[in-house]
Amino acid sequence: MSHGRSMITVVLLVPTVIALALWAFLWPNARLAPRDLPLGVAGPGQATAPVKTELEQYDGAFEVHPYADEAAARTAIERREIYGAVVVTQQGPQLLTASAASPAVAQLLTDAIGEQGGRPMPTKDVVALPEEDPRGTALNASVLPMTLAGIAMGGVVTVLGLRGTRAATAVLGTASAIGLVAAGIAHSWLGALTGDWWAEAGAFALVALAGGATVTGLAALLGTGGIGLGALLLMLLGNPFSGVSTAPELLPEPAATLGQWLPPGAGGQLLRSASYFDGNAVGGPLVTLGIWGLLGLSLIWLGALIKRRHATGGHDSVAEVRPAASPV
Repeated sequence: MSHGRSMITVVLLVPTVIALALWAFLWPNARLAPRDLPLGVAGPGQATAPVKTELEQYDGAFEVHPYADEAAARTAIERREIYGAVVVTQQGPQLLTASAASPAVAQLLTDAIGEQGGRPMPTKDVVALPEEDPRGTALNASVLPMTLAGIAMGGVVTVLGLRGTRAATAVLGTASAIGLVAAGIAHSWLGALTGDWWAEAGAFALVALAGGATVTGLAALLGTGGIGLGALLLMLLGNPFSGVSTAPELLPEPAATLGQWLPPGAGGQLLRSASYFDGNAVGGPLVTLGIWGLLGLSLIWLGALIKRRHATGGHDSVAEVRPAASPV
């Protein structure tokens, strides 16, 4: 490629990437609003009817789930079926929130519906964040290092020239080590996570594995350009669309759905469930991360197989069988 074409490529490519990055990071945050946010209403049918009518005026902001009483609503919150609930009692309505599910949503519910007759509604935090991290910033911030770990993992394995089983072993071992280190820092040292230690370590490891295997697999198949493609998926799309610092239901579409299909979004939900909700609602994130991990490992072996066949001229063996000479 000539110097002139190279200059034109840089002038066009770099602003395009920057524009994509600005769109991915700024657009979702500029359009934050509740969209079918799961919210419970608990109490007798006649008593809760006015509350349901009031919530319907928010025009699709809330997806209302009815419950018989406060105990049922609490259980639904602990299972991560809803983010909060309005409980109607003889003493008046009260608001249940779960700051561990999303501090942003808990504050939104308090601001939007936390008043009754001009007075603040009694509010209970059913699943609260730990005192060492009352704003949940440690868990929110953990997604970016896991994303960077995946990109770095793919880059290092590619630069070292590891292929096939060796590359897959390196990725699996590195992801396991990352899980142990991350749980040791976030749980044992900072006290920001309060769930089962090994479950948290496994969650961190699976997030790192999903990203690392994907980047390594793309690099094995496409060369160094695969690292860029992996970084695009994980960093430019996966990270801002993850909804970890807010909630997927606050993001506009298609960011909300796409973010949960990518490793950072699924990883954030898995870490939150493992850390604060006794492993409830981990099924979806586990499946998503498992698919990315298996896909990445498959690409690693596929890339090694293609390179080996190219090196041997399309045959598994270099030696070819020659026909025997016919007798004279």
